[in-house]
Amino acid sequence: MTSSLQSLLEQQQDNLASLLTLLNDEQRAIVNRQSEDITSLARQKIALLDKIKLVDHQVANHVDTAEITSNEALRAQVKSIRENLAECHIINNLNGDALLRAQRSFHMLNNLIQQSRGKNQMTYNSEGIAQNVRSFGTNLKA
Repeated sequence: MTSSLQSLLEQQQDNLASLLTLLNDEQRAIVNRQSEDITSLARQKIALLDKIKLVDHQVANHVDTAEITSNEALRAQVKSIRENLAECHIINNLNGDALLRAQRSFHMLNNLIQQSRGKNQMTYNSEGIAQNVRSFGTNLKA
Protein backbone atom coordinates (compact mmCIF):
# COMPACT_ATOMS: atom_id res chain seq x y z
CA MET A 1 0.00 0.00 0.00
CA THR A 2 2.99 2.30 0.48
CA SER A 3 3.41 2.54 -3.29
CA SER A 4 0.08 4.35 -3.69
CA LEU A 5 1.03 6.76 -0.90
CA GLN A 6 4.41 7.22 -2.51
CA SER A 7 2.78 7.93 -5.88
CA LEU A 8 0.56 10.55 -4.23
CA LEU A 9 3.62 12.19 -2.70
CA GLU A 10 5.40 12.11 -6.07
CA GLN A 11 2.34 13.67 -7.67
CA GLN A 12 2.42 16.39 -5.02
CA GLN A 13 6.11 17.04 -5.72
CA ASP A 14 5.31 17.37 -9.42
CA ASN A 15 2.44 19.75 -8.64
CA LEU A 16 4.70 21.92 -6.48
CA ALA A 17 7.43 21.91 -9.14
CA SER A 18 4.82 23.11 -11.65
CA LEU A 19 3.64 25.76 -9.19
CA LEU A 20 7.21 26.96 -8.68
CA THR A 21 7.69 27.28 -12.44
CA LEU A 22 4.37 29.09 -12.75
CA LEU A 23 5.27 31.51 -9.93
CA ASN A 24 8.57 32.31 -11.63
CA ASP A 25 6.69 32.93 -14.89
CA GLU A 26 4.27 35.16 -12.97
CA GLN A 27 7.20 37.08 -11.52
CA ARG A 28 8.60 37.70 -15.02
CA ALA A 29 5.17 38.80 -16.26
CA ILE A 30 4.85 41.25 -13.37
CA VAL A 31 8.31 42.71 -14.01
CA ASN A 32 7.56 43.03 -17.74
CA ARG A 33 4.04 44.40 -17.02
CA GLN A 34 2.32 41.81 -19.20
CA SER A 35 -1.19 42.07 -17.80
CA GLU A 36 -2.71 39.42 -20.08
CA ASP A 37 -0.07 36.91 -18.99
CA ILE A 38 -0.59 37.80 -15.33
CA THR A 39 -4.31 37.10 -15.64
CA SER A 40 -3.73 33.81 -17.46
CA LEU A 41 -1.11 32.71 -14.95
CA ALA A 42 -3.43 33.58 -12.05
CA ARG A 43 -6.09 31.27 -13.50
CA GLN A 44 -3.53 28.50 -13.96
CA LYS A 45 -2.28 29.04 -10.42
CA ILE A 46 -5.80 28.67 -8.99
CA ALA A 47 -6.31 25.41 -10.91
CA LEU A 48 -2.95 24.08 -9.75
CA LEU A 49 -3.64 25.05 -6.14
CA ASP A 50 -6.91 23.12 -6.35
CA LYS A 51 -4.95 20.05 -7.51
CA ILE A 52 -2.49 20.50 -4.65
CA LYS A 53 -5.34 20.72 -2.13
CA LEU A 54 -6.94 17.59 -3.58
CA VAL A 55 -3.74 15.55 -3.38
CA ASP A 56 -3.10 16.87 0.13
CA HIS A 57 -6.57 15.70 1.15
CA GLN A 58 -5.94 12.29 -0.45
CA VAL A 59 -2.64 11.93 1.42
CA ALA A 60 -4.21 12.98 4.72
CA ASN A 61 -7.01 10.42 4.32
CA HIS A 62 -4.84 7.60 2.98
CA VAL A 63 -4.90 4.41 5.05
CA ASP A 64 -1.09 4.27 5.18
CA THR A 65 -0.53 7.88 6.28
CA ALA A 66 0.95 6.68 9.58
CA GLU A 67 3.81 5.12 7.59
CA ILE A 68 5.13 8.60 6.81
CA THR A 69 6.59 8.81 10.31
CA SER A 70 8.12 5.33 10.24
CA ASN A 71 9.34 5.08 6.62
CA GLU A 72 12.53 7.09 6.04
CA ALA A 73 11.97 7.45 2.27
CA LEU A 74 8.44 8.79 2.77
CA ARG A 75 9.62 11.12 5.52
CA ALA A 76 12.32 12.52 3.22
CA GLN A 77 9.75 12.97 0.47
CA VAL A 78 7.42 14.89 2.81
CA LYS A 79 10.34 17.07 3.95
CA SER A 80 11.14 17.90 0.33
CA ILE A 81 7.48 18.72 -0.33
CA ARG A 82 7.38 21.06 2.67
CA GLU A 83 10.57 22.81 1.52
CA ASN A 84 9.15 23.30 -1.97
CA LEU A 85 5.91 24.58 -0.50
CA ALA A 86 7.80 27.09 1.67
CA GLU A 87 9.67 28.33 -1.40
CA CYS A 88 6.36 28.70 -3.27
CA HIS A 89 4.97 30.74 -0.36
CA ILE A 90 7.96 33.08 -0.42
CA ILE A 91 7.77 33.69 -4.17
CA ASN A 92 3.99 34.08 -4.07
CA ASN A 93 4.28 36.70 -1.31
CA LEU A 94 6.95 38.56 -3.30
CA ASN A 95 4.71 38.52 -6.37
CA GLY A 96 1.76 39.75 -4.33
CA ASP A 97 3.81 42.62 -2.90
CA ALA A 98 5.01 43.58 -6.39
CA LEU A 99 1.43 43.58 -7.69
CA LEU A 100 0.30 45.79 -4.80
CA ARG A 101 3.10 48.26 -5.49
CA ALA A 102 2.17 48.33 -9.17
CA GLN A 103 -1.48 48.90 -8.30
CA ARG A 104 -0.60 51.77 -5.95
CA SER A 105 1.59 53.35 -8.62
CA PHE A 106 -1.23 53.05 -11.13
CA HIS A 107 -3.69 54.73 -8.74
CA MET A 108 -1.23 57.54 -8.00
CA LEU A 109 -0.66 58.12 -11.71
CA ASN A 110 -4.39 57.99 -12.36
CA ASN A 111 -4.98 60.58 -9.62
CA LEU A 112 -2.33 62.87 -11.10
CA ILE A 113 -3.91 62.61 -14.54
CA GLN A 114 -7.35 63.36 -13.13
CA GLN A 115 -6.02 66.31 -11.15
CA SER A 116 -4.44 67.76 -14.27
CA ARG A 117 -7.83 67.68 -16.02
CA GLY A 118 -9.41 70.02 -13.55
CA LYS A 119 -9.09 70.37 -9.83
CA ASN A 120 -12.57 71.86 -9.51
CA GLN A 121 -14.16 68.68 -10.82
CA MET A 122 -12.24 66.30 -8.57
CA THR A 123 -13.86 64.24 -5.80
CA TYR A 124 -13.27 60.88 -4.15
CA ASN A 125 -15.46 57.78 -4.03
CA SER A 126 -16.04 55.55 -0.99
CA GLU A 127 -12.84 53.56 -1.72
CA GLY A 128 -10.73 56.73 -1.68
CA ILE A 129 -10.12 56.72 -5.42
CA ALA A 130 -10.15 60.12 -7.11
CA GLN A 131 -12.84 60.70 -9.71
CA ASN A 132 -13.68 63.54 -12.05
CA VAL A 133 -17.30 64.54 -11.75
CA ARG A 134 -18.49 66.83 -14.50
CA SER A 135 -21.83 67.51 -12.84
CA PHE A 136 -20.29 68.37 -9.47
CA GLY A 137 -22.68 70.93 -8.02
CA THR A 138 -24.49 71.64 -11.30
CA ASN A 139 -27.51 69.46 -10.63
CA LEU A 140 -28.58 71.23 -7.43
CA LYS A 141 -32.13 72.58 -7.38
CA ALA A 142 -31.99 74.82 -4.31
